[in-house]
Amino acid sequence: MNKYVKEFFHRGLMFSGFGPIILGIIYFILSKTVDNFALSGGEVLAGIVSTYLLAFVQAGATVFNQIEHWSTGKSLLCHLSTIYVAYSLCYVANTWIPFEPKVLWIFTIIFMIVYFVVWGIVYISIKATSKNFNAKLK
Repeated sequence: MNKYVKEFFHRGLMFSGFGPIILGIIYFILSKTVDNFALSGGEVLAGIVSTYLLAFVQAGATVFNQIEHWSTGKSLLCHLSTIYVAYSLCYVANTWIPFEPKVLWIFTIIFMIVYFVVWGIVYISIKATSKNFNAKLK
């Protein structure tokens, strides 16, 4: 099996449990702040399974940035598209957003803005750290 596929699964399995934990915390906060907050067993199960898969994909997709022979653009596009599909399917499957074109466009715009802001911050931070590290080596 390709070493990157193995790494994808390894990272996904290492961190996928955080999705349901975060979901549990959110459900707990909602139960304390929203009057008559209730979920069916099916809603809880769907939330747990989908956030597990979402966290799995989110963690596993970081492997795209480690493929040396890929350009930055190619790894960015693969990472972006993988987690966009995972997030949008998770949000729609759990009815956290309705499956309506207008809502999906708004979700997509917000997702893209947040993605590129976070990516830009990480990219600039890594470049600055590398520059600082290289300066210390000289």
